[in-house]
Amino acid sequence: MPIISDIFSPSLPFKNGHFNTIYRPLFMKNTIVYDRTRVTTWDADFIDLDFSFVGSKSLVLLIHGLEGSSQSNYMITTSNYLNKKGFDTVCMNLRGCSGEDNLLLGTYHSGKTDDVDFIIKYLNNNYSYDEIILVGFSLGGNLTLKYLGEFSDIPSEVKGGVAVSVPVDLTSSQAELNKLKNKIYLNEFLKTMKLKLLKKAEKFPDFKLNKELLFKASKFRHLEKQYTVPVFCFESSEDYWQKASSKPFIPEIKVPTLLINALDDSFLSKECYPTKEAKNMKNFHLLTPNYGGHVGFISSFTNTENDWLEKRISQFIEETIGIKH
Repeated sequence: MPIISDIFSPSLPFKNGHFNTIYRPLFMKNTIVYDRTRVTTWDADFIDLDFSFVGSKSLVLLIHGLEGSSQSNYMITTSNYLNKKGFDTVCMNLRGCSGEDNLLLGTYHSGKTDDVDFIIKYLNNNYSYDEIILVGFSLGGNLTLKYLGEFSDIPSEVKGGVAVSVPVDLTSSQAELNKLKNKIYLNEFLKTMKLKLLKKAEKFPDFKLNKELLFKASKFRHLEKQYTVPVFCFESSEDYWQKASSKPFIPEIKVPTLLINALDDSFLSKECYPTKEAKNMKNFHLLTPNYGGHVGFISSFTNTENDWLEKRISQFIEETIGIKH
């Protein structure tokens, strides 16, 4: 499929990728009322699902990014927009992200698609939707792409997916995040993750957390060494990055899927723009606008003009996947 670029033209300040990245979480104040359902998992834990119903036969499952939730602005604006287009939505709060700590030591990571598979099958078995579409953002986008390419028993009701601002190659994208240009973002992520790990250490005394090293941690790999690698049985951070990355699974995707990665996204390395796959695959589409930042895509200070991303998601679902209401 063709690689499409430079189709998003925001006003001047939003042409700066960093400005576009920080504007949405800091200044966008959209609201929504969800209906929450708590799902008990196969391993005696829970996952909270936040629904927004409009009486549709089609459901869009949204998955948030690192340390996000159903309350993240991009989740709210996408849910609202798709509701207006006639779609029911459900936001999957990854373990430990719904405002209440999950029950187990393990929470989530970039490649934990067993939870996605479980929730897809739960939705398919407990609701009567004709179509289910996945939409994931950042880490949630990596889960979306990996799930669609990894599992061979995806229900036939799953018709396609959209992924936004996705570090599809974790090895190179984590190196990108360690650069000075991303220090503010990295520190914010680390701050919330460190607090969560401290709480886990209190709840699970057998979890040997080195608090001195935790407080000194300045890179993701420092936390991965203490938590992600041992808890999820990876051999090393490098092993985790390799196994959790969605890029190797993209060629196996069988349903129409769109990846939107802005060229000015400071989180992404050049390896995170899978142009070769897009050129050689029938089902995989890639949009690489010049602007947008990381899960930003804000056009101006006027809220009425800030739905470019939501329009692109809806357009792909309606025109390419072929589901209209």
